[in-house]
Amino acid sequence: MQFYGGTFGSLVPFLVFLAGVSWLAIAGAPDERGFWPVQLAAIAVGLLLAKNRNRYCNALVEGMAQPIVGLMIMAWMLAGVLGTLMSATGFIQTLVWLAYKTHVTGGGYVAAAFVICCVVSTSTGTSLGTILLCGPLLYPPGGSLHAAPAMLMGAILAGATFGDSISPMSDTTIASSGTQNADIGGVVRSRLKYVIPAGVAAGIVLTAMGSGASSTGLDLANSTGNARSLPMLLVPALVVGLLLRKRHLIEGLLIGVMASAGLGLVLGLIKPSQLVYIDTEHFIARGLILDGMQRAVGVAIFTLLLIGLVATLKATELMERLINFARRHAHNARDAEFWIFGSVSTAVLLTTHSVVAMLTVGDFAKETGERMGLSAYRRANLLDMTVCTYPFALPYFIPTILAASATASGAGFGMPKLSPWTVGIHNAYSLILFVVVIAAMVTGYGRGERAGS
Repeated sequence: MQFYGGTFGSLVPFLVFLAGVSWLAIAGAPDERGFWPVQLAAIAVGLLLAKNRNRYCNALVEGMAQPIVGLMIMAWMLAGVLGTLMSATGFIQTLVWLAYKTHVTGGGYVAAAFVICCVVSTSTGTSLGTILLCGPLLYPPGGSLHAAPAMLMGAILAGATFGDSISPMSDTTIASSGTQNADIGGVVRSRLKYVIPAGVAAGIVLTAMGSGASSTGLDLANSTGNARSLPMLLVPALVVGLLLRKRHLIEGLLIGVMASAGLGLVLGLIKPSQLVYIDTEHFIARGLILDGMQRAVGVAIFTLLLIGLVATLKATELMERLINFARRHAHNARDAEFWIFGSVSTAVLLTTHSVVAMLTVGDFAKETGERMGLSAYRRANLLDMTVCTYPFALPYFIPTILAASATASGAGFGMPKLSPWTVGIHNAYSLILFVVVIAAMVTGYGRGERAGS
């Protein structure tokens, strides 16, 4: 697909989108709905610049119709219902009570949230699933536990990122290993030297900066909590268990919804009438299930529009031209590493999809790296660690948007709704991992690792 203005013309719609989203994020846009007009404007600009508008519209719709889009929307909807039900049972108050009784408050609670999310994401291999499950459950109690809101949500996102960068079940680990013909086990072992130091450093930063003033005014010393809700801890444990057994994310969340509703009813924590009821005064259906589903509206429409816009850019020859340029300018091992890093960085920044970015530049990374003596492990690590930085820190990627959306769950507990920009810049792990990647390329740290290809 071609645009008036050539390569620059194909980038103009995306530049409009980035400028608008960045401005709204810095200004503190209240939620994803604020991004919708910017996305529509970017799509409209692309339509005006496209030489074949029919093909442009088809690419837009085909992008929106990808199975991954349906998966994400369904998952967000179910996660919203699960979070709403768990909150209604008094689960949040139970977490506050448990944290206080075990003296886990302030920076300690932020650190605990980081570790919990690291374990969940590494065990399940899904960063988005970790955010969906842990965000609405771990963020709301922070207000009563003297945790700094931005650092707490940053810790949850950081823990989700950690698993994405190291789990053998992560889609990024599988894609990076597969494109370089490297065994997954060897890649994971060789990556420990990078991610463990980054994870430890992130934990220290989050702990040191995680304390904040109580945002609820709740006197923890006189709070008895709601011990009746302790059995609700079984619900997230059940969901994680299903994911560990490699059951589908939708299956895990749907069973979690049914389990939370059933257990809440049996324990008398919620009433049947709370699930769904008719508001005769306003002629509308209401209830916990509908409230939870409505949480997904903002991020769902944002995702549809974003994926459609990205699809129109992917339909051009831009990435192929960039890779060919890089191929001609890699003259030694360090050059090759920086060109691999630069190519996959460009790909993920333009496509907003980590796996797509690695698949796009995988052949280039393999060919160029082999020519300059870089092992399959080294190439796979460069690809994977690079794509675990930008998407978890910049405000127009799905993980940061999703994490910001999860902060809406804290509204009833005195916790503020945060913007994607705020959440992203407090993801200490991604920021430190970015520094680790650059340092490894500059110093050559880990460059001598060997692997069969």
